[in-house]
Amino acid sequence: MVRRSHTWRARLARQEFLRTTGCDRVNAYDRNADEEFERILKEYAGPFARLAAVYEQDLGLREDLLQEIALAVWRALPSFRGESSERTFLYRIAHNRALTHIGKRHRAFTDLDEAEDLPDACPNPEDVFRLAQLRTSLQQAIPELPLPLTQVWVLALEGVPNIQIAEILGITENNVRVRLARGLKHLRRIMRIKQ
Repeated sequence: MVRRSHTWRARLARQEFLRTTGCDRVNAYDRNADEEFERILKEYAGPFARLAAVYEQDLGLREDLLQEIALAVWRALPSFRGESSERTFLYRIAHNRALTHIGKRHRAFTDLDEAEDLPDACPNPEDVFRLAQLRTSLQQAIPELPLPLTQVWVLALEGVPNIQIAEILGITENNVRVRLARGLKHLRRIMRIKQ
């Protein structure tokens, strides 16, 4: 009898603690959240593992990355509003977590001879000049493209991703890639003629 009373009081105390701390998971917790999370981990285990393998070669660190991805998915699931597909939402989380993971990684050089083999982070002045000339040539050649190709190339040179270019122009992402490829052929021809 005493034990039941103690369990009941402990349960009440826990509920009160959760309510007063703003962590009222009793009311806010979706009973299906665990099942949904398990389903996602099973369904996306392969894609997450392949993504982790691309970003992390070391097996132990790859496992850490997979755990980080799973934790990030668990934390983000309540914020999923359905504005994109579940797949897009999950891949974005996994990709962002992978970028964060590799950003944390610091390579320490124990031998200065190894550091000598690294390329210089400062650009070569000749390369800078060549890139400036290329950019100027491109800026002069792009207006000579047909308008649909010009629109895509201007946005692409601004660093806008293909999916956003498609949304901006009201075309498919595949069409963006086709226009970029056609534009590249035209630009090569135009720039060859000008040289």
